[in-house]
Amino acid sequence: MLTPEIQNAYIDILRRELVPATGCTEPIAVAYAAAKLREVLGAVPERILAQVSGNILKNVKSVVVPNTGGGKGVETAIAAGIVAGRADRELEVISDVPESLQADIARYREQTPIEVTCPEGAHLLDIRLTGWSGGHEAVVRIADTHTNIIYLEKDGEVLLERSASGGHEDEQGSDTLNLRNILAFANEVDLTLVSDLLERQIECNSAVAEEGLKNDWGAKIGSTLLEEYGNDIKIEARAWAAAGSDARMSGCEMPVVIVSGSGNQGMTASLPVIRYAKHLNATKEQMYRALLVSDLVTIYQKAGIGRLSAYCGAVSAGVGAGAGIAYLHGAGYEAIAHTIVNAVAIISGTICDGAKPSCAAKISAGVDAGILGYQMYLNGHNFHSGDGIVGEDVDETVANIGVLASQGMQSTDRTILKIMTQ
Repeated sequence: MLTPEIQNAYIDILRRELVPATGCTEPIAVAYAAAKLREVLGAVPERILAQVSGNILKNVKSVVVPNTGGGKGVETAIAAGIVAGRADRELEVISDVPESLQADIARYREQTPIEVTCPEGAHLLDIRLTGWSGGHEAVVRIADTHTNIIYLEKDGEVLLERSASGGHEDEQGSDTLNLRNILAFANEVDLTLVSDLLERQIECNSAVAEEGLKNDWGAKIGSTLLEEYGNDIKIEARAWAAAGSDARMSGCEMPVVIVSGSGNQGMTASLPVIRYAKHLNATKEQMYRALLVSDLVTIYQKAGIGRLSAYCGAVSAGVGAGAGIAYLHGAGYEAIAHTIVNAVAIISGTICDGAKPSCAAKISAGVDAGILGYQMYLNGHNFHSGDGIVGEDVDETVANIGVLASQGMQSTDRTILKIMTQ
């Protein structure tokens, strides 16, 4: 049964999580920090020191920064934020950059000393920018979540300082996340309390996927799936999610509604459910409630993993999509629990080696695992406790994934970063 406390906690979580972002969220967070640096300094910096965590560096290195004419990397993201960023827009900080400013962004990057370092630290998501201009100095630091400014300083005077979580985001309400609560919420919540969030998710993410299928973006994983395997709904679900990533990882300037701080995860959690809802002629209410299951199951898994890690977030979102698709078919707790456990057992351990075009292929694999997890259950075939990382129940299995990702894959993360930077 849904309690008022659980309902309010979950609505708060969804309002924090389902927000629009233009561009991959790691370079956009860097651009946001840069725009804030210019604001605090009160001038355009003549020199910048960027100290970023390894996971920021990994996810900014190879992805195109929107509205920069195809530029990539930390320096490009900083230049875009300094020259054209609007800090009040947060993750849409560079969403409205006129084409005439792209040359100014490139010129600023080329002519301004921007030093990028990657110091060791406890925070997997950490951005500290220091800028100098005309004898003045300013500092901006973001940690743990993409817009979480924890420190501001100008000319030695601390303007803002608050403690961070020490490596994992400590989001209010996340301790209430479990599958029984999620299903109670999805079944019983008054949809008028969340319909605006879900309608924006459907509209934005569907539009980006259509763009990815229509035009020449990335490695064209979405188009390849449809061309080679046809229009079966299982392929369509994978293709639409992949196509959104095809476009977004290669610089598409259309906004995406994110989940767990990631546009790829936002598209993976939503687009397969949307396509299945259309295929099944589901009502809008059924689609909304299935999206709630998918979004919250994704967030539930990520609560133990953290925003950034060596564990590919498309896996968590693909599992969430499988749960949402099962819900659309009328599945209850047992079926959805087995779907999650089966899917996690199939594909856990897929690495995150940064944001880039190949993310679309991993998204396709994640969605495929989610769908297969449900098909296994329907046919009476499931993975059981003791099968590798599978626990006694769904909650223990999800907890095991959190340990695997946050502890077991730390050395993997360092090795990935070393390979990428060398």
